[in-house]
Amino acid sequence: MELIEAISERHSVRQYKDAPIDGNIREQLNEYAFLLAEQGDLDIQILYDEPTCFDSRLAHYGKFENVKNYVVIAGKKDATLDERAGYYGELFVLKAQCLGLNSCWVALTHGKSLAELKEGEKEVIVIALGYGKAKGNPHKNKATSSLAPDYERGPDWFRRGVEAAMKAPTAVNQQKYKITLLEGNKVSIRPSGIGTLLKLDLGIVKCHFEIGAGKENFEWA
Repeated sequence: MELIEAISERHSVRQYKDAPIDGNIREQLNEYAFLLAEQGDLDIQILYDEPTCFDSRLAHYGKFENVKNYVVIAGKKDATLDERAGYYGELFVLKAQCLGLNSCWVALTHGKSLAELKEGEKEVIVIALGYGKAKGNPHKNKATSSLAPDYERGPDWFRRGVEAAMKAPTAVNQQKYKITLLEGNKVSIRPSGIGTLLKLDLGIVKCHFEIGAGKENFEWA
C-alpha cells in the first residue's frame, strides 16, 4: 500500500482486538520511528504491550478498548514542536496503516504514559495503535470552498493536495485551517479561527497535502 492509499483507508479507531503486534511489524515500526525522530528532531517512543495508559476513567470515557500499544511523540520545547509532531506523527500513522494496523490520535482521553522523557522535553501527543475491531469511518468535511478557496482555479496537483489534506484527522474534527494558492507554485496553509491543538493539526494537514500534491510540484510560502 502506498501512502496516498493509506490516506484514504486510514480512519480513527478506538476499539482494538486483544492481539499483540507481530514481531516483524514491530521491527519495521521501530526503524521508521527512529528515522522520523532524526528527521523531525523529535523523541518518538513506541510502547508495546502496555495497558495502563488507556486503563483510566478518561480513556473509558473516550470509549477506548484494548489499547495496549501506543506511540508517544515528544521533543524539546520550541515554537515549532507541535507542528513537527503532527507532521512526522502522521507519517508514522500512515506507515502503520500500510502495515495493517489501525490508530487514533489522542490528546486528553488517556492516563499517564510510561514514556521516559529527557530533561527539557515535552510530551506533545499520544497515538493509540493496534489491530482494530473495525476499520473506522470517514469524518465529515467542511465545504471545499471554505477550506481552500482557490481549489477550482488551481492546477491538478493543487486539487490533489487539497483533497488529501481534507482527509487529514484534526482535533474534534475541527478542520480549522485555510489552504491558499499563491503566485507561481507557492502554497500557504494557516490555522483559521480559535481551536485546540491547531499547530499539531497544521502539521498533519501539511503532511497530507505534500503526499497528495507531490513535493516536487510546489513550495511552501
